[in-house]
Amino acid sequence: MSITDDLHSTASLCVLASGSAGNCSVLRLEREGVARLVLIDLGLSPRRTFRMLADLGHRPDQIDHCLLTHLDGDHMHAGWRRQMPPHARIWMHERHARAAGTRGWLDDPWRSGVRTFEEGGGEGGFDVEPDVRVRPLVMPHDELGVAAFRLDFTGGFGGASLGFATDLGRVHAGLAGHFCGGGADRPAVDVLAIESNYCPVMQHNSTRPDALKRRVMGGHGHLSNQEAVSAILQIEPREHVVLLHLSRECNDPAIVAALHAGADYALTISSQDAPTRWVRIGRGERAGGTPRATAQSPETVVRPRTLWSMA
Repeated sequence: MSITDDLHSTASLCVLASGSAGNCSVLRLEREGVARLVLIDLGLSPRRTFRMLADLGHRPDQIDHCLLTHLDGDHMHAGWRRQMPPHARIWMHERHARAAGTRGWLDDPWRSGVRTFEEGGGEGGFDVEPDVRVRPLVMPHDELGVAAFRLDFTGGFGGASLGFATDLGRVHAGLAGHFCGGGADRPAVDVLAIESNYCPVMQHNSTRPDALKRRVMGGHGHLSNQEAVSAILQIEPREHVVLLHLSRECNDPAIVAALHAGADYALTISSQDAPTRWVRIGRGERAGGTPRATAQSPETVVRPRTLWSMA
């Protein structure tokens, strides 16, 4: 008997689009055939988002929550301040909420849906649904920082977990610890969605202004492909890696894929132009179909540590 035979809830992630032209991901929570949605970032227009959701078989009224990593225009489209389903809750860091208020964004009807969370993740966090706990961690990015999210799915979801982090600038020890977990009761995340923004060689050789290059590579902008690999090796996600926010000008999916060749996790590379497939969170498998270690099926998992050249 599979460990999931008696479970009635599933969580799946689809990245609708990711890149400098707009970022939006959707987390689908299904309980006994009823699906509710949590959006992560609102960087696409409401019209485009609703159209893409319809293509996936979902409606705007199924959106219950939105998690905002930060307020950059490619993560927060102004149209949502008038088009958000009225029952939905928009979660943002208190620092971002203050900035949104200063910019005049927190007028009705947007104001009634906004909820804030405080600095740091730790043992705190908030629930977006029963058995779905969100633990945020604020990392450096430009002036206001960016929130990375760990989502833990308990109860009928079977103890699965998702880590979501983009626009990081650099990999801080706190991020790895947040996603690696806190012992047997909170292990490393099953699925890790993390940015792999640029190839350093392509970035240096690009015609971008020097100021932009410094912003991207200066520790408060984005992660390079190699920095993303380093983060993955530290976090050791148990099943799947989803790569986010690839630069159109300074990256190449083929280069990125080659860096992960031979890894023992499944790999999905998002794009700006088309949604990814649904990635099941906590499906109990790694790349190649090997069952994840469970109490019913113990095994020793040896994760390669030297697959990539970091030069």
